[in-house]
Amino acid sequence: MKPPLLIVNPACGARGSARDLPRVLTAVEKTLGDVIIRYTARRGHACELALEGARQGYPLIVAVGGDGTFSEVANGVLTAGDDGPAVGLINMGTGGDFCRSLGIESGFEHCLEALALGRERPVDVGRAVFQDFSGRRVQRYFVNVLSVGVGGLVDKYVDQMPAFIGGKAGYYLASLRAVAASKERPLQARITWEKEVRDQIIPAYIVAICNGRWFGGGMDVAPMALPDDGRLEVVTITEHTKRALARKVSLVYTGRHLDEPTVHHFPCHRIELGLGDAEAERHLLLDVDGDALGSLPLEVDLVPHRLRVRA
Repeated sequence: MKPPLLIVNPACGARGSARDLPRVLTAVEKTLGDVIIRYTARRGHACELALEGARQGYPLIVAVGGDGTFSEVANGVLTAGDDGPAVGLINMGTGGDFCRSLGIESGFEHCLEALALGRERPVDVGRAVFQDFSGRRVQRYFVNVLSVGVGGLVDKYVDQMPAFIGGKAGYYLASLRAVAASKERPLQARITWEKEVRDQIIPAYIVAICNGRWFGGGMDVAPMALPDDGRLEVVTITEHTKRALARKVSLVYTGRHLDEPTVHHFPCHRIELGLGDAEAERHLLLDVDGDALGSLPLEVDLVPHRLRVRA
């Protein structure tokens, strides 16, 4: 049997933890034994390496990096077909949100413990179809959260942050900047839940479609979300003023935003979102597992228990 395949993002945790990679990889080899290591060279490369590894028959593919690296690895494995390998995560990124959703404590040591136990957990994934930045319709899986509106701007601003600002502080500052730059949009939604379909208008700054509970470096956006319960949780946030919206962002860290009258939640199995205006849709960015990858129009379907995660 082939050994585990590690797909390592050497730029992971560029705001502090990348220098720990040699120590982490040594600990991995002590825990798992022989491993094969492949390094990513660009955005999207982890997906390519995972697809290749799945087709070559590796039984376990482990992402060493952040939420974005894990999402790419999951996409590669899912693209390979129904009988793909299990996946694991050694979190070295700035957010670690999906680890939280899986119940793994922060710190790579806890990720290693989960890998060493060998227990596999089938989790749901979201399958999204949207417009990429070249104008093509593309498909992408997400394991944690896909958000519309402020979230895409946050990704953009996080990438522009100075190297010494990272983690929760970086996401919070980027969120405030995104709030200042964003606009409320009347989103046209078609929602499917338990075989019932309804159309409605959602006025919102943020629409978060959640398989996992946390995003944005520790924001407890959907406290009711479980990654293996066969449903997506949708949280929408609006407000009358930007100042009040900024306050909502701070409340998301504790989950208290759901007590506010301008925050709404509903479950779904499928959701379609658009604006009915191609130019306006092009400017409304999507955050897909922590990366700004495209814009509206958007279609999302839940695929239950599609991914085997070693956690």
